[in-house]
Amino acid sequence: MPLSAILKICVPCEIGYKYKVGAATCRPMRHTLSAIGETVESAILQIPERYTRISVDKFCIMPDHIHLLITISAMDNGRQIAAPTLPTVIGQLKRQVSLQIGRSIWQKSFIDRIIRTEKGYQEVCRYIENNPLKFQKA
Repeated sequence: MPLSAILKICVPCEIGYKYKVGAATCRPMRHTLSAIGETVESAILQIPERYTRISVDKFCIMPDHIHLLITISAMDNGRQIAAPTLPTVIGQLKRQVSLQIGRSIWQKSFIDRIIRTEKGYQEVCRYIENNPLKFQKA
């Protein structure tokens, strides 16, 4: 069974609100992103190109954080193979964005939670889809 995880990657509050990483944007909905948000989106979309065993199932770019729902497949024709770790993937994403915008906007770590059931997977999908709505109400 492939491994799915939800990740939350934050930027410090003063950066998130000063530079507006995102604009309460969730895919597949389309809202305007800041220039930094567009850079983040581009880096997210490149994850499956860089790591063929990883799919980005859903993501949400918020003004001060992003949510990613990714699935890692470590099987090839029924055989276990090496797959990149979450820290490797997220480290690459953060480095790529930081290099492109000329500074780091990220907090040092990230929050991850492994999803173990289909029900849990669907709950995370709904959470990511509804996150911008909750943010706009706050």
